Amino acid sequence: MVRSQEGNSRPASHSQGTAALTIGELAAAGGVGVETIRFYQRRGLLETPDRAGGIRHYGQAYLRRLRFIRQAQMAGFTLEEIRELLDLDASEDRSRARELAKNRVEALDAKIAELQRARDALRRLAKECGEGSTGPCPILASFDA
Repeated sequence: MVRSQEGNSRPASHSQGTAALTIGELAAAGGVGVETIRFYQRRGLLETPDRAGGIRHYGQAYLRRLRFIRQAQMAGFTLEEIRELLDLDASEDRSRARELAKNRVEALDAKIAELQRARDALRRLAKECGEGSTGPCPILASFDA
């Protein structure tokens, strides 16, 4: 990342000596579709490079940023939180980044606990609906309620 005149962190451009990728190549390397790249550009998560010879060229910094966005999404961060994390990278505000990560861990812990309760309830219902049992299956009845 390089800092723009406004102080924001942004990907290095093709003219700064990085290998150039087309939008299709960037999308493929990042494991996303071209429309996802354009969506991230509209949301301000990725800059749109200038056209050189009619084609936009994306350097490796774009790919690193794209991979960061995807990893942060997999960790459960919202796009707004990801934008904040990217901005924090420019300001080096570690305490806020740590706070965001801590909040995300707490939310994931709550979700895990919820999923474990659901799993335990389903196991119990499956056991009650086991072979040799009679009457209506409690699994079906539980979804009817």
